[in-house]
Amino acid sequence: MSDKHYDALPKAHTTYANIIKSLLPIGDNPKVSKDQLPRSTYYVDDLHIDQGNLNDYRKICGFADNGKVPITYFAVLSQTLQMNMMVKEPFPFAMLGLVHVDNVVTQYRPIGERETVSMSVTFDNLRDHAQGQQFDFVTTVKSQDDIIWEGVSTYLARGKKPESSVSSKNKPRPATVKPMVDEKGVHKVFEVAEDVGRRYAFISGDFNLIHLHPLSARAFGFPKAIAHGMWSKAKCLALMGDLPDACSAEVSFKLPIFLPSEVELIAEPTDKLETVEDACVFGLYSAKNDKPHLAGVVKLVAEDQ
Repeated sequence: MSDKHYDALPKAHTTYANIIKSLLPIGDNPKVSKDQLPRSTYYVDDLHIDQGNLNDYRKICGFADNGKVPITYFAVLSQTLQMNMMVKEPFPFAMLGLVHVDNVVTQYRPIGERETVSMSVTFDNLRDHAQGQQFDFVTTVKSQDDIIWEGVSTYLARGKKPESSVSSKNKPRPATVKPMVDEKGVHKVFEVAEDVGRRYAFISGDFNLIHLHPLSARAFGFPKAIAHGMWSKAKCLALMGDLPDACSAEVSFKLPIFLPSEVELIAEPTDKLETVEDACVFGLYSAKNDKPHLAGVVKLVAEDQ
């Protein structure tokens, strides 16, 4: 097991050389087994939120400047630790081949923007998938010893179809049928600008070339640059208004948003949530042909941890 502790979030540029190396196919490296993930946890023991970065994040996603940390923000901050883990540990997959397929974030109480917290990220749950293998990054945010936020990002590493059957741990993904909403629901049609990928990259630190420019995206098989999945999730949640103090927001990423695009958000009202059994379904679709970009659900969670 290889654990690392940081006093602050590491800067992405300090690992750029290793990140570039990690973009290359691994091949048959006998020292890296594709049957297991590194047993590693990376920590930031005292995480102070950069107020400038937080304000920029609010603006590009549409969150209110209300003194609270947006529910998706720690998922963005954790990506720096994730990148370091993939390039410094014996990680079995090439970063370039990874596809972000699912994400769930859970906040157990409102979190103040000036709170000092601790964050940890670990690998978990490597399993077979019909198109290769999946694994999770699990992020935990604590205040003292109390868990106040958790996140799970699921990635697919495409490869040969495994000989064994697909693991039963693969949960069914949310349906992509458009929710039916009344006047209390949310129905928004909005433009996604051509440069949103570049602008979001400077805020999030995710400079994957598929998001930055049509030319760099074409090198990886996309006709145009595509929006970041976590930006689209955050944008949907911001447009849905005030979320419950203690809730989870889960999405499955579907078809990419090619830039520029016009998209349509349809969401059930969050004020319908009264018990942990209730669910608020939402989805983001192409305004041109109704094809789904993401499907999600918001649920209440118990505040006591």
